[in-house]
Amino acid sequence: MKIVCYGDPALRRKAVPIKEITPEIRELAKEMLRVMYEADGVGLAAEQVGRTEAICVIDVPRESQEPYAAQHAGIEMPMVLINPVVSELEGTQRGSEGCLSFPKIHGEVTRALSCRVDYTGLDGQHYSVKTYGLLARAVQHETDHLNGVVFIDKLSSTQTLILKGRIAKLARQTKQQMAVEEAIAEGKPVPQRGKGGRWITPPGAAGHAPQEAKTPPAGDAS
Repeated sequence: MKIVCYGDPALRRKAVPIKEITPEIRELAKEMLRVMYEADGVGLAAEQVGRTEAICVIDVPRESQEPYAAQHAGIEMPMVLINPVVSELEGTQRGSEGCLSFPKIHGEVTRALSCRVDYTGLDGQHYSVKTYGLLARAVQHETDHLNGVVFIDKLSSTQTLILKGRIAKLARQTKQQMAVEEAIAEGKPVPQRGKGGRWITPPGAAGHAPQEAKTPPAGDAS
């Protein structure tokens, strides 16, 4: 399991409600938490790992929840939210926001200062909790993912213009990487330029290490 980046269609898909908490769902939640921790994140939605289930995980350190830690006394971390629904959005907060699917890209995003989230836990029980500050921001961010919405959709027109080049570059790199991975999975050689403009062929049908090609395949020079 790996985090998918912007440019992958998975990030724009709407989540499918989970009807039953199966061993597979429990394993999915476990793997999502592992991936999130390895990436030093505080939240991760299923769409960010190429899945479609309506599930996200969140772990905001207690010290980062101040000055609202007292209000969150009954909320245990990490949170595994199945079929979450956000309501009672109140107040506003504006701050820098990033995303594991947008490496090294941050922007100022305005969100509700507090919100309620109703969800099912891995134990099958229904929960309804009020969240504030950074935890509320994380809840809104991750549930947005489940609706195919990403944080750059909420940037101002000025910020969008400033980050336009970096966002486009990320999308382009992601699509190129997806094309390479797809070709390799299908056993097809993938011509691409190496250092000095020479053509190399990465692992293909034969599974060999990359090697220089004598001449570029006709029609593949771009």
